[in-house]
Amino acid sequence: MGRFETETVKMPSTTQHNALFRYRRLSDAELQQFEEEGFLRYGPILTDAGLEHMRAECMDAWIHEKGPYDPNGSWLTNSLLTNIHHHSRTVRDYYFEGPLVDVATQVIGPNIKAATSQLTFKMRGNTMDFAWHQDNSYGELEPYNAISCLTALDDADESNGCLWLIPGSHRDGQIELTGTNTTKNRGYQDAIKLEVDDRHAIPVPMKAGESLFFTCWMLHKSEGNRSTTHDRRLVFVRYADADAVEVSNGHQPRLGRLLRGETRFPEVSAYEFDH
Repeated sequence: MGRFETETVKMPSTTQHNALFRYRRLSDAELQQFEEEGFLRYGPILTDAGLEHMRAECMDAWIHEKGPYDPNGSWLTNSLLTNIHHHSRTVRDYYFEGPLVDVATQVIGPNIKAATSQLTFKMRGNTMDFAWHQDNSYGELEPYNAISCLTALDDADESNGCLWLIPGSHRDGQIELTGTNTTKNRGYQDAIKLEVDDRHAIPVPMKAGESLFFTCWMLHKSEGNRSTTHDRRLVFVRYADADAVEVSNGHQPRLGRLLRGETRFPEVSAYEFDH
């Protein structure tokens, strides 16, 4: 089967993109740290203007699609809005052409596609925990080199539900789900709850406008937002190898826009190209 190419997405040089996003390459030391620990803080990635634009557009979409926090709603209702790049131009540009695409080429390889974009919000009053899990358990992708990237729209710490993770836990590979966790292709209707040894878990506070990323096998969780004054809003994007397939879906290709390089799947090459 032939390879299908896309035009290489160059680092945007427009004044608009440079005014919104902070571009840089990862150092060799950072790449080694990522390999050893399974996660890395990119640090500040949005300018003040970028944060303002992204936060405003995301909140417009959230209010339109979700409305106010519903104390009787499910965690899916209160915490997740998928395909946010369809609602926010700033997120779309960030997802398809922003600094994290360059990160993905450094840690995954030259052939990259967009795999997921969503909002993961914990508004004030949402005290629901999200248990230990691996992102690759929510629709298993192969090869196992996808990365998850979190970008903070608010300052996040232990009081309002920041991320917790277990450094080095990615080295244990894909965890086989058992019992009530066996449905790998569940989407997000039911939360996976893994029983893990979390003695070495650490909180990962973030400042608004910062980003971090981790491997598809990183064990992580977040606790509820116990703050009465601060929301915890994140933009979540995921990147994968351009030929990544969905293991639980008959090894069909994961659809997502081809961002760099080439793919053997024509449906990936064509997906969202003109949108």
